Amino acid sequence: MELVFDSFDLTRIEVRLAGTPRGLAIPHHIGRHSHPKAKPETPTTPPKPSGIDYAQLIETAHTAELARGVNYAALTGAADQIPGQLDLLTGQEAQPK
Repeated sequence: MELVFDSFDLTRIEVRLAGTPRGLAIPHHIGRHSHPKAKPETPTTPPKPSGIDYAQLIETAHTAELARGVNYAALTGAADQIPGQLDLLTGQEAQPK
């Protein structure tokens, strides 16, 4: 079964079975979507604010981090040779000093 319709105009919906037209479809109108005896939910009261300004805490921590600056001396490694590095003269693995 196929339903043939224009998605912008749902007033006319054709029904086809195995390619042959079978007439127009009759739309089913849905009324109430909940049980008639269901009571509406009352919204709960929103929680009271804590008084903590989290955005300000993050801003303060970020500003303090920027004020410390970059320790460029800590970025450089030791001046010794790297483990696994080969000595150019002997071709052997260089031993750390």
